[in-house]
Amino acid sequence: MISILIPVFNYDITLLVEQIYKQAKTALIEFEILLADDASTDEKTKNKNQDVSKLEYVHVFSFQENRGRTFTRNFLAGKAKFATLLFLDADVLPKDSSFLIRFLEHHNKADLIFGGIVYTEEKPENNKILRWKYGKHREAKSVEIRIKNPYISIISGAIFIQKDLFLSTNKEMKNLYGLDSVFVENLRKEKAKVLHIDNPVIHLGLETNSEFLQKTISALDALIKLEKKSLVSLDYRPVQKAYLKLESSKMRKIFIFLYKIFEKMIEKNLLSKNPSLFYFDLFKLNYYCKIKMNSDHDSI
Repeated sequence: MISILIPVFNYDITLLVEQIYKQAKTALIEFEILLADDASTDEKTKNKNQDVSKLEYVHVFSFQENRGRTFTRNFLAGKAKFATLLFLDADVLPKDSSFLIRFLEHHNKADLIFGGIVYTEEKPENNKILRWKYGKHREAKSVEIRIKNPYISIISGAIFIQKDLFLSTNKEMKNLYGLDSVFVENLRKEKAKVLHIDNPVIHLGLETNSEFLQKTISALDALIKLEKKSLVSLDYRPVQKAYLKLESSKMRKIFIFLYKIFEKMIEKNLLSKNPSLFYFDLFKLNYYCKIKMNSDHDSI
């Protein structure tokens, strides 16, 4: 009845599998749990994760080279024997013991169901505050807020979706960070019926401040490439909309000049134990402006 699919890279998924397995058995449904290890380099964790394959209906696949989350998800979807899929990132846990049942109760109401994402109230280590703060204030949204922008509010770390729809919308296979933008854009183009409910996962995996900034840069680089290929619209993300406002008001170069004056102060703050999300937005906008200008120049 449902295939539960979990891409894995250097993360201990034993507790997640244990919890979702217990929920599936309690629900008295046909199910399978498929995991794909994307060439993890942490051998201790990788070997520990192999133990879950001892459970009935659980299978672990392993790649010899890193292929990226988009490829891994497509691989798992292709292996799934059921028409209904539940994708879970390795670093999440269901918030509620009825997490799986709540999805199943709504399974015939939409093509894709998203239950939301939350973060722990307890602050993490000082060097992980930026990712935690961003998650709490930008990703953890109520149902009422999510339904106002049903597509862009989707975070693919925990989605309940029909197999045919997933395979038709998750086409971009390159190993780039930030390809969820293409997936969501394709859902919008397909006019897929999206249902938002109150059924969140807790996001546990947090990068350090510096790692998160580097991932942000990688995502912005990927966004430019996706724009060039017309795979995402030019006003899909808030940073794109802010850029378009600067461009229309002829303030782009002035913004970059002013940012340069405060650059060291801003980046010092973002690496501190009390980072500002406003500064983080400026950091993203400045980088996007610069690569956008370079991209425009290259196309001349």
